[in-house]
Amino acid sequence: MPDKNKNNDSSLSVNEGVEQNNAINTKGLERFKNSRSSLSLDEYVEGIKSGDRTILSRAITLIESTKTEHRETAQDIIEACLPETGDSIRIGITGVPGVGKSTFIESLGNYIIDQGSKLAVLAIDPSSTRTKGSILGDKTRMETLANSNQAFIRPSPTGGSLGGVARKTRETIYLCEAAGYDTIFIETVGVGQSETAVHSMVDFFLLLMLAGAGDELQGIKRGIMEMADAIAINKVDEATEKAVSQAVREYKNALHLYPETKSGWSPKVTTCSALTEKGIPDIWEMIQKYMQLTKKNGYFQDNRNRQAKHWMYDTISNRLTEHFYNNPAVKKEQQEIEQEVLNGKMSSFKAAQQLLDLYFESL
Repeated sequence: MPDKNKNNDSSLSVNEGVEQNNAINTKGLERFKNSRSSLSLDEYVEGIKSGDRTILSRAITLIESTKTEHRETAQDIIEACLPETGDSIRIGITGVPGVGKSTFIESLGNYIIDQGSKLAVLAIDPSSTRTKGSILGDKTRMETLANSNQAFIRPSPTGGSLGGVARKTRETIYLCEAAGYDTIFIETVGVGQSETAVHSMVDFFLLLMLAGAGDELQGIKRGIMEMADAIAINKVDEATEKAVSQAVREYKNALHLYPETKSGWSPKVTTCSALTEKGIPDIWEMIQKYMQLTKKNGYFQDNRNRQAKHWMYDTISNRLTEHFYNNPAVKKEQQEIEQEVLNGKMSSFKAAQQLLDLYFESL
């Protein structure tokens, strides 16, 4: 039997460790908790108007929340900030994956900031339909902008609900304008329906494309081309002069096939290299010319009014749909009626009518 008092030099022995101090900074933790406590409506509004990015971020988080109390608070904040909104240039930026949107936004964004503007970048980030996760990596791809005091970057995951994220992005625009950001970029992926939603909340819609990628006109939907106020062929430093010239010619020919725009603006085709900043000042000058034209002929305000009306009715539709599916009577019978449709015992139309009857009877 081994002697308990004898030192054990085996590698399996456990020596008494050094006594550790409390690793948790209780004072720091308390300060963190206090900083996360609820702010009053006045504190939110004053913080946003003073350009406090932390309070702006917290207010946007309320907008993105699904909790009823958060939504109500967010609406109160928006209403209080409304008189300070509307003075920005809202620009939608889209393009096929790999076109260099993040580099382009950083390049154009830095140029705009150098001209004395404040920039907010709202990126609609597609969530995975399987995991419901999203990359939200725009801040890491826009390092210079992310570190600028004159820029604010906010990615928003779609969570599979385009209508929801579009509504939240629209509301976020208001808060960013109230916070003093006079230029708003809204970035989207460029291959789906999100472009239509973004187009309905911006003043200028810019489509980024590549030269020499093959089948340029086939790689993007006609509807997106029709919405574009300008097409910028990016990464021209990586393409041959012949490929760039051909792409410019093809896009110009394609744009001529579409009906004349209501704005009185003829969509332009231009070239740039976000990496070398070639053509970036020209694009900003083009956007300024568009703004001058549309403000002069009245289209700018008419378009803003149409957008506001669209979002009013769109919000009604979304809230009614949400109220319908959360109705207890509907939730109780929904699965059973749905199963009858799947089993071929009831038509989709009759099933919809039954659920609607249940909904209206319960009101």
